[in-house]
Amino acid sequence: MNGSRGARPATRRAPRAVAAGLLVVLAAAVAVLGLRSLAGPSPLTGSPGAGSTATAATLSAVPPDAAPAAGSPGAAPPPADPPPGVLPRDGRTIDEADGLLPGGATVDDERPGVAALDPALLEALRRAAAAAADDGVTFSVTSGWRSAQYQEQLLREAVAEHGTAEEAARWVATPETSAHVSGEAVDVGPTDAMSWLSQHGAAHGLCQVYGNEPWHYELRPEAIGEGCPEMYDDPTQDPRMQVAGAHR
Repeated sequence: MNGSRGARPATRRAPRAVAAGLLVVLAAAVAVLGLRSLAGPSPLTGSPGAGSTATAATLSAVPPDAAPAAGSPGAAPPPADPPPGVLPRDGRTIDEADGLLPGGATVDDERPGVAALDPALLEALRRAAAAAADDGVTFSVTSGWRSAQYQEQLLREAVAEHGTAEEAARWVATPETSAHVSGEAVDVGPTDAMSWLSQHGAAHGLCQVYGNEPWHYELRPEAIGEGCPEMYDDPTQDPRMQVAGAHR
């Protein structure tokens, strides 16, 4: 009896020792987890720990595939915008020196597209524009004098648009035959200006030459007293376009 009573305290103390051991293990686990938390995102899951809040916020604000900001190291330079209204041609450009005009160019424009027109044509055009202004109509010059290079470029574009050189010739002359290249033709807009010229152009010696081009006018001084001559349906009927050796 006495021996059995003496063994009982040892049996009772065993659960306490086990509990103490469990507490030590638990504390160690908590410490390890705390260290991992302070270390930031887990390399396995990528999820941020409690100590990486600022890092997580920064990463969420910038998508991983976002391009570098403009001007920052490694950012590609912005693409250069091509000059407005410039036509590419075989490694060079067609520009104002070739007669290219911006939208809204007036009869008083000093660019070559207007200024290089035949002086008599330009004078008649300006007189007509002044008279039209009294009627509330404003002229714009959409095209006037053109260099041979510009005319050739327009012809190439017309062939590409209409499919054949024969069809393109109804709209665009060759550099050798074009009245634009010689400075003897002007294209006028907008529609109300074309309409005004169709009614009053002859009084200023300005005549529409081709039925399919209501914008194309040339100087015919005799029209002031006799009226404008009969129009050609299109440039292919104009004898001036039939030049030996001219390509279509």
